[in-house]
Amino acid sequence: MTDLITFGETMLRLSPPDEERLETADQYRVRAAGAESNVAVAAQRLGLDAVWTSKLPESSVGRRVVGELRNHGVTVDVVWDDSEAARQGTYYLEQGQPPRGNEVIYDRAGASVTTATTAELPVETVKDATGLHTTGITPALSETLEATTADLLARAQDADTVTSFDLNYRSKLWDPDEARAVLTDLFPDVDVLVAARRDAETVLGRTGDAESVARGLADDYGFDVTIVTRGADGALALSNGEVYEQPTYEAPSAHPVGTGDSFVGGFLSQYLAGESVPDGLAWGAATAALKRSVPGDIAVVSPDEVREVIAGDTEAISR
Repeated sequence: MTDLITFGETMLRLSPPDEERLETADQYRVRAAGAESNVAVAAQRLGLDAVWTSKLPESSVGRRVVGELRNHGVTVDVVWDDSEAARQGTYYLEQGQPPRGNEVIYDRAGASVTTATTAELPVETVKDATGLHTTGITPALSETLEATTADLLARAQDADTVTSFDLNYRSKLWDPDEARAVLTDLFPDVDVLVAARRDAETVLGRTGDAESVARGLADDYGFDVTIVTRGADGALALSNGEVYEQPTYEAPSAHPVGTGDSFVGGFLSQYLAGESVPDGLAWGAATAALKRSVPGDIAVVSPDEVREVIAGDTEAISR
C-alpha cells in the first residue's frame, strides 16, 4: 500500500550558476521543482513509499521532470498530455546575497497540469494510501484544479486517507480574499494543516501568537493537527489539545528554496508512520535545516543525517 500520494504541479527551475544575474547569464542549471513533489521526495528518502501524481506534456521536458523524481525513488503516476497546447511550466531563479535578494520569475500559464481532472488521476491510489498531500498552490492555478483538488480531498476523507494541506500562499497567483474563499472551503476535508504564520495572517486574517492562531483554526475547522511555522522561531503544533513547540536547528542560509516543503516531508515521514507529533516536528525541522545546505528545491537527505541533526539539539517541548 502507498504511504503517501501528493498532487500538484512540478515545474522546471532554471537558475544561473552562483549568484549571476539572469540578464547576463549564458547558462542555466535545470532542476525539477514543485511543492508537492518536493514533499514526496523528502518523505520517500526518509522511509515512506511515496507517489507523485500530476499532468505533464508528453515531451522531452515532461520526461525530464519524471526522470529526476524517479531518481529519488518516488513513484510517478502522471497523465501525459499529447495535445497541441501541451506545455511544461518553468520558473527562473536568480539567487543573490545581501543586500540583493533572490528574484523569481514564473512562466507557468497554461501548463498541462492546469487541465487535470479527477477522472484522469489515480483515484484508487488516493483511496488506498495512508496519506494524501497537496497545497494551496494547486487550486490557485486554474478553476479546473480548484475543483480537482476539492474532489480528491473529499474522496480521500471518505476513504479514511489522512489528508494534509500546506497553505503555501503565493501572491503572484491570487489575492488574499480569493485565496481565503477557496481554501476555507477545502478545510473541512483536511486533517493536518500546515500554515506559515505570515500566511495565516495575510490569507485567513488570524492575528496573535502562533498558539492562539493554531487554536482558533482548530476550533473553527476541526483539524486533527494544526501546525504554524514561524521561520527562524521554529514551529508550533496543536494536536488533541496539546501544544508542542519545535525550535529550528542550526543551518546555513545558502539554499532556502524548498525549506518549507522539506519540513512537511520530514513531518509526514514520521506522522504517517505512526510516530508522535513531537517526533514529526523534530524530523521536519531537521530535514528543513539539512535542505538549506543542498542546492535546488529538493531535500537530498538520508534518515541517518536527520537523526544526527536531532541528536545535537533539544527535543520538542510539550506543555
